[in-house]
Amino acid sequence: MKRFLIIILTYLFISTNTFSQSIDIESWTKDIDFYKTNLEQNHIDLYNTISKVEFEKEIQQIKSTLNKKSDVGVIIDLMRLTRKIGDGHTAFSLRGVETHLFPIEIYKVNGQWRVIKTTKNHKNLLGKILTRIDGKPINKIIKEVSETAQYVENEQSEIIRTGEYLMISELLFGLQLTHNEFKAEFTFLDDNNRESKVLLNAINNKNYYENTDFQSYDIIIPEIQKPVDSKHDYLWFSSIKDTKGIFIKFESYPSFEEMEKFGELVLNYINENKINQVVIDLRNNGGGDFFVGTFLAYYLNLADSIDWKSGVYVLTDKVTFSAGASNASQFRQILNAKIIGEPTGSNPTGYQDMGQFTLPNSGMIVTYSKRLFRFQDKITQGVQPDVLIEYDWESYSKGIDNMMEWIINDIRIK
Repeated sequence: MKRFLIIILTYLFISTNTFSQSIDIESWTKDIDFYKTNLEQNHIDLYNTISKVEFEKEIQQIKSTLNKKSDVGVIIDLMRLTRKIGDGHTAFSLRGVETHLFPIEIYKVNGQWRVIKTTKNHKNLLGKILTRIDGKPINKIIKEVSETAQYVENEQSEIIRTGEYLMISELLFGLQLTHNEFKAEFTFLDDNNRESKVLLNAINNKNYYENTDFQSYDIIIPEIQKPVDSKHDYLWFSSIKDTKGIFIKFESYPSFEEMEKFGELVLNYINENKINQVVIDLRNNGGGDFFVGTFLAYYLNLADSIDWKSGVYVLTDKVTFSAGASNASQFRQILNAKIIGEPTGSNPTGYQDMGQFTLPNSGMIVTYSKRLFRFQDKITQGVQPDVLIEYDWESYSKGIDNMMEWIINDIRIK
């Protein structure tokens, strides 16, 4: 959980342009027409959620109020409209835009928005519950921000994306939720119900990721040690101590060639050690090429020592997106895997495979879905786990991975 915002925000907000750029009404009008035309031409099914009549009505409404809006206001209007298209690959993206971020990362756990990461000079905020920003209740702010957050297609991804966009100072100011564009007063509660208020200054997003020291929780699984010679932090495997199991960390996608080599290493290790159980951890997997994931399944399927009736587990959470969710659903089918954890942030049947175009005047990037994938017959909001285990604060705050703890206990009783 601690890495979920790093992965996604780094992708969304690498800076080139500024959020507060200034272009004229004529240029915006041309950009909006370009936006509509290219979405209609390129999206596989643009009007699957919002009707064409409603879409065109909102386009005209945005164009008719250009003389009353700042550039930020126009961007927010287009974000809000794009959100109504309703899939996780179609977005009015802030990628390439310089923004400023408040120096905390929050996550909704047990119904509360907790600080799970912050800069070292604000480490006293770690674990606290965010209740207000500039005096406004967090639930009001969440509602406003969630309507503009991009890359949303179900309840899980809405929670994740809202948490991300909530820290963009320009967005909060543009929505008139804060009094100042680059600073705001944040109100917190601790676990003893004691309130504290802190004035936080937003940090340029480039400096935020490149030059900032962070404080966060370290989640430790005593039975699993990452090999020191692992080529990637996002793809590695290890034995599970005192079991005949293997743990595979699959947080992002390598090339086909790299996955082929990795699959061979995994298969050789399983055969040499007569491994019975396999755990594939797809949590925090933001997606990639799901065909690469099938390579891993191919090599695993060659191992006869695995307990193919009940010995394959797949871990998922709200940040299992796109190809990660697709592979989770596939692994359930072709590896007879039992899915443990939370429902995924992407749907197993839905619009995927991202394309993009750039608006000619503002330079804003718009992404869209090119394909419709069906990885299960039943329509569900996210890949639903066989065993539902959500992150809980008591475990997380103590550095305990409660999902993996359940799996290890299940392996040991077999």
